Amino acid sequence: MKATNQIRIQSEPFDIAAIQEEMRTANPSIGAVVTFLGQMRDINEGDQVSSMTLEHYPGMTEKALQAIVDEADQRWELMGIRVVHLVGELQPLDPIVLVAVASSHRGEAFQACEFIIDYLKTRAPFWKKESTADGERWVDARHGDSDAEERWS
Repeated sequence: MKATNQIRIQSEPFDIAAIQEEMRTANPSIGAVVTFLGQMRDINEGDQVSSMTLEHYPGMTEKALQAIVDEADQRWELMGIRVVHLVGELQPLDPIVLVAVASSHRGEAFQACEFIIDYLKTRAPFWKKESTADGERWVDARHGDSDAEERWS
């Protein structure tokens, strides 16, 4: 079954509970909804981070996210996928990204959710600039993110 998918990139906060409830009640055959919420930390590489600005390339970013979601939909039998990603200035504890996956069984939902977030971290064109006591800096990709992506090959 082709999943009902939705991708949103936005600067306004999102309602995590409302998205989960929408997914949960979309189809009575859904047996599992797995979500991942990524949020901003106040520390990175040992330095205090007071804020972070997330930038993206409109159009290109949505296309990359759609390709990731389409691949997950092909690998597993899913009944719905939601990806919501914030851009703009963020503060510690602000949600950054929500990935929610619905399926008839938990195993497929867990695997697809993990796959989507692993690929999002390496394939989606987002750029992060942190503000620290020493000034602003761009955040480089983490080696662990590439390792996580490789295990799905």
